[in-house]
Amino acid sequence: MTSDTTYGLAQVDIARLKAPLDSPRLKDFVDALDPVNADAEAADGFVWRLQDASGNATNIPFFGDRWLIVNLTVWRDIDALKAFMYQGRHREMLARRREWFERLDEAVTTLWWVPAGHRPTVAEAEARLLHLRTNGPTPYAFTLRTSFPPGASEPVLGEVPEGLGCSV
Repeated sequence: MTSDTTYGLAQVDIARLKAPLDSPRLKDFVDALDPVNADAEAADGFVWRLQDASGNATNIPFFGDRWLIVNLTVWRDIDALKAFMYQGRHREMLARRREWFERLDEAVTTLWWVPAGHRPTVAEAEARLLHLRTNGPTPYAFTLRTSFPPGASEPVLGEVPEGLGCSV
């Protein structure tokens, strides 16, 4: 997909921890956070990532669930995101994700286009992920498999089923 400099690609993914972050079980994951984040920031097409004072986002709540961790980023386009995801240390981390995170039945990743310069909030990311879970891929919230070009998008109107945000 070609790049449009008036938009950036927002991406959120969440994971449910199998153990506390300070446990021996998650040591390799925690030890890899800073190097993987540095790789992302150095990657062609990287724009921004959510982080707190610690330099990562592991303590930022998502859906009010202390066992969920969030990764929220903005990229130039889908090609830049894919190039980072499937190479180097990040690819190694993906291969080991079942050691550290529970397998979830619902969508845990969604993408959407944002105006250049916009930095999405956690609330925005939660809404986009819930929209994807409720409606499937649309221009408002989509996946790598089913993507849409940049441009205006509106949410599909309808109610989110009760409890959907908390059932991950």
